[in-house]
Formats: sequence, C-alpha cells, structure tokens
Amino acid sequence: MFSTKDYTTMTLDELASEEKKLNSQKIPLALLAGLFVGFAVWSATHKGGFAGTVALLFLPYLIGSTYTKKQKAIQDELSRRDTDSK
Repeated sequence: MFSTKDYTTMTLDELASEEKKLNSQKIPLALLAGLFVGFAVWSATHKGGFAGTVALLFLPYLIGSTYTKKQKAIQDELSRRDTDSK
C-alpha cells in the first residue's frame, strides 16, 4: 500500500491498468476504513483508552490519504500526457 511508483516512466497502457486497479480497490479500502472507525467508536465507549482510539482514527486517514495521493498522481500524469500530445 505504501510503495511509490514513478508514473512518469509508465506507458499509457500501464497507467490505465494502474488506474483500473486503484479504482477496484476503492470499496475494500472504504470498508476497511469504516471498520477502523467502528472499532474506534467501540473502543471509546468501552474504556479502550485514548491512545488506542486515536490510533484507530488515524488509520482511516492514512488509508484515504495514500489512496488519494496515488489517484491524483495517476490523473496528473494522464492529463499531462494528454496536453503534451495536442
């Protein structure tokens, strides 16, 4: 999940497949983030401790942030190549 790829060296087909793979991960990542939020709520209401609750709330942020950065990088590269070809 945390690997960084250089999208500038990929071909258009590789970028399209990477974007398709990223889009197929959208629902499982949303479910995982929701699961962490649910655990955080449960932890907060059942004397789980402040640190555990905060850690469980930080994980969905990290997942969403990583997903958004990858998606933006792919979209930026695709749009850059689209404007270069015109």
